[in-house]
Amino acid sequence: MAYEVTKSDDEWRAKLSPQEYRVLRQGGTEAAFTGEYTDTETTGVYNCRACGNELFRSDTKFHSHCGWPSFFDPSDSTAVELIEDRSFGMVRTEVRCARCGSHLGHVFAGEGYPTPTDLRYCINSISLTLEPVESTPKPSPAETPSGSAADSA
Repeated sequence: MAYEVTKSDDEWRAKLSPQEYRVLRQGGTEAAFTGEYTDTETTGVYNCRACGNELFRSDTKFHSHCGWPSFFDPSDSTAVELIEDRSFGMVRTEVRCARCGSHLGHVFAGEGYPTPTDLRYCINSISLTLEPVESTPKPSPAETPSGSAADSA
């Protein structure tokens, strides 16, 4: 597949830390239960750490207790690329960023999690950045019409 974002290995190494490069560009895996977003419940959007492509939204994240962030669906069906992975003597489905080809993790089906898709996108935290969505603050009583200075006189 041709990717929208392409860089040489030297350019990727300059942009990413050694750990990020190992996972994103060499298909490595971070150790279970060590990732920044494993248990995060912040509302927001998860983007590809390598290119910024939107990949997942927090409303599809769930606790699978597998050691990595889990999602039941990407934010858009074209955000990720799925590739058969026959490494380590098993057949799995690798998940890559569709914009830059970076390795994100794997997707598993039929594990029985109570999700709408019966899929578990098991994604390395180091492959992601979380862009929190600001919640709209409620106005204070002084800012509401019934709390105006004229009403308090």
